[in-house]
Formats: sequence, structure tokens, C-alpha cells
Amino acid sequence: MRMRALAAAGVLVSGAVHFKMYFDWTHDNNKVGPAFLLNAGAGLVIAVLLLSWRHWIPPLLAVGFGVSTLAAFVTAATVGLFGVSEAWTGWTVWTAAVAELVAIAAGALVLWQEYRHVPQPSTSARAAVHH
Repeated sequence: MRMRALAAAGVLVSGAVHFKMYFDWTHDNNKVGPAFLLNAGAGLVIAVLLLSWRHWIPPLLAVGFGVSTLAAFVTAATVGLFGVSEAWTGWTVWTAAVAELVAIAAGALVLWQEYRHVPQPSTSARAAVHH
């Protein structure tokens, strides 16, 4: 449960930083602004799911959230994204990036720890299902 809590903290912190950045500067960009609000909401929902639903979907969502959010920032910092060019400066950038890396690592570790030994049906059981 500790890794789920850590993954939840990662997505929640990233979402909170994006919520702050929405009000600080992205609210007037009609493409990036809504994406930042969506990120904030998704972070909250995924965090709640990680802590309340013991299923493989929430940790997978945490990994996907972290990868996609970090990839969007790297894109904005290299070639630009929807007219926004970013740089690796400021506490919000580094806080969000670290939080996303935590979400990726902790989410992946939850998947590995909790679902690496999922029993597979035997060949004869699979054959019986198909008949």
C-alpha cells in the first residue's frame, strides 16, 4: 500500500502544480489552459483510485499520467507545444517533473509487485473454455 500512496502523491502533486500554473499563466491559452485543468482533475481522480480501488488500472493510469505529462513538457521545452515554449527553470517545473517521475516509478513498481504472479489458466483449462 505504501507504493500506491507514493504513486498517489506523485499524481496529486503534479496535478496541484498544474492547477496553480493554470491560474498563474495558462488560463488565457485556449489549448494549454484546459489541458492543465484536465491534468489537475486527472491527478486527483487517479490518486483517489490508487488508494481506494485495488485493481491494476489505477497504477497503470499513474504510469500513463506521468509519462504523458512529462512527455508534453519535454515537447514544450524542445520544439514547443501549441505555441508554448518552456524551459527547465523554476520550482513548478522541477516539482512537477519529479512528481511525474515518482508517479511513473511507483506506479510501475505497484504493477510489478501486485500483479507479477497472477496465475494463468492452464492449457487444458483454456482448451475446455473453447469447447
